[in-house]
Amino acid sequence: MKKLLKNSIYKKLAIVQFLIYFGSFFSAVAIYTLVIKLNATPTQIAISSVAFLVPSLFGFLTGAVVDKHLSKAFMSVILLFEAVFSSLVLFINSIEQFWLLIAFIVLRATCSFIFFAAQMALFPQIAKDEDELKELNSLHSMIWSVNFALGMSVGGLVVKAIGVYGAIVIDIAVFIVAFLIFLSIDINLKAKTIHSIAKLIKGGISYLKSKPLTLKLMLLHASIALTNFDTIINLLAKYQYATYIAVPLTIGFLNATRAIALMFGAVIMTKHINKNNLEIFLILQGVAIILWSILQNSFWGSLLSMLFVGFLTTVLWSYTYTFMQTSVDKEYLGRVVAYSDTIFMMVSMSVSFLSGYLYEKGLNISTITVTLGVGFFAFAIYYKRLKRQITLN
Repeated sequence: MKKLLKNSIYKKLAIVQFLIYFGSFFSAVAIYTLVIKLNATPTQIAISSVAFLVPSLFGFLTGAVVDKHLSKAFMSVILLFEAVFSSLVLFINSIEQFWLLIAFIVLRATCSFIFFAAQMALFPQIAKDEDELKELNSLHSMIWSVNFALGMSVGGLVVKAIGVYGAIVIDIAVFIVAFLIFLSIDINLKAKTIHSIAKLIKGGISYLKSKPLTLKLMLLHASIALTNFDTIINLLAKYQYATYIAVPLTIGFLNATRAIALMFGAVIMTKHINKNNLEIFLILQGVAIILWSILQNSFWGSLLSMLFVGFLTTVLWSYTYTFMQTSVDKEYLGRVVAYSDTIFMMVSMSVSFLSGYLYEKGLNISTITVTLGVGFFAFAIYYKRLKRQITLN
């Protein structure tokens, strides 16, 4: 990892990743707090969580756009637009503007989704070999985990101290700095295709039809989306812990504790996970989630159990993602990455929305959480049957 960061391109990319992930998680606390303070219903809270994921439904289009336009200039413009759309949240001040807020979230999330797809398509093209690609993926997941902790915890404290709108202003500043640093990176990468978007979409779909194993690996990777706990945490913050701890602090601390576990779990467990034991890791993830459901009645119990919930998530995400990446020809990477994220986010959106909807219909938070844990048991069985087809070590 240290050797990787001696490369100036990788180092600057890591800094940009650090800033944009920090900004995203930082502002997420502000937006979730804003929604709750506007007296949103449980379903509206769920919708606000889902809004961040809506752009992923259009992965078939995003992937084609990335494969056609992938370049430094393209990625720079996307970063700049993300800052612009974030600033629009400053104009929201009542629940009557809820759907306008949702529109702003979707626009920003669209930019974020495009940049992520471009970034993950960029890595295999600048990496020297498969080992360096694995290191880049691992570095990316660690940066994500660190910023999940920093962004959520610092976001909770800042929102509590200076309010939602002050936090959004800081978020905008962070993205502008990331944009300026990205401009200084010496990448001469240009898109290599002259095909139309429509032809690229059709070609990507045809490619996936010819790669059934890749489709199965994409579904395996999507299992990690069962750990989308945004709605559950927001519901706990509003309906269970609000009487003795402020909403932004609850959201920040629960997510930050989980993120700390994500970070250390990636460092400690990456060398232990492999093709032969992945199903065990999936089962253990499910057990940790069920443990959290048992301890949710207590804020401190919930906080402690988050350490177990997050410990294996990053390594599961990174390992299953590597499966998918290395099964794809470079020409189709942008499209397949976007398609994979579409499946991932569809699962994530379903989890997020149903968590709020089912709670409003009378199902308790603990039962919803247990169901997600059991889902990992099902995916462990799925992987055990799939394992014989996978050649990656």
